[in-house]
Amino acid sequence: MLVTIFDSNGSAVIDSIGAQLISYKDSTGKEYIWQRDPKFWNRCSPLLFPIVGNCRNNKTIIEGETYHIEKHGFCRDVDFQVTRQSDTMVTFEIHDTEETKAIYPYSFCLSLTYVIENGMLSMEYCVANTDDRTIYYCLGAHPGFNCPMEEGASFTDYELEFEEDETASSMVYDLEHLQFDPSHRVPRLDHSRRLPLTRELFKDDAVYFDDLNSRKVSIINKNTGHGIEVGFPGFETVAFWTPYPAEAPFLCVEPWNGSGIYATEDDEFVHKNHVQKLETGKSKTYGLTMRII
Repeated sequence: MLVTIFDSNGSAVIDSIGAQLISYKDSTGKEYIWQRDPKFWNRCSPLLFPIVGNCRNNKTIIEGETYHIEKHGFCRDVDFQVTRQSDTMVTFEIHDTEETKAIYPYSFCLSLTYVIENGMLSMEYCVANTDDRTIYYCLGAHPGFNCPMEEGASFTDYELEFEEDETASSMVYDLEHLQFDPSHRVPRLDHSRRLPLTRELFKDDAVYFDDLNSRKVSIINKNTGHGIEVGFPGFETVAFWTPYPAEAPFLCVEPWNGSGIYATEDDEFVHKNHVQKLETGKSKTYGLTMRII
């Protein structure tokens, strides 16, 4: 089921399958979300839960039992229930099932609320522990944005502009062993808030920053100053991805609590980097915003 929310300055369309954002337009009807061309990538904004990225050999250990769980978890293909809706907002929700417990043993309620106001799109993720024990989980967003966004522009006309000046490196993803290697880092920012986009930037898959001060980043056309701003106050890290060497016309901004397996990690789920912990009866919310600039 597709749900549209709108105000006078913009609109968004969300698919109940995966609670996935499939369209975000300004008041002129200009589209900013990648439109799922399977030639490059057949998704556009999956919700990542209860893992982000991959576990080692797609397996993890929870309370002594081994579970098989695919990259990014199971939410991408689940049909969420709409629990609240108006012209400008909608909430999608899922709960654990027998099928999810075969993959991930905890009881939970996961909701994602979209609100559009003055053209800005806000997303609130909420995880509630409905189990009788403490639960652990990872959570991530994966929205893909058209890039270039303007007719006649190219991918390399754009840059990432962070909220603050940063001195930061990214952890390299080892494509042979399918893991992030904390001992292999590449300097990206030196007292700067701007990172120019190139195709070669993504030759080792996602560019993953695990220690930024900024909680906002914009994809900006260097020539026009136009683009889109993504705020991620609820997330501890952020990654950026586009397929390489394919010259795909999009870029993903991926706020994460968690990531693919580190070379230094064991297979215990509770030891995953940035894993979230939630006691019985508690809930926690995470925010994400998108604003056209």
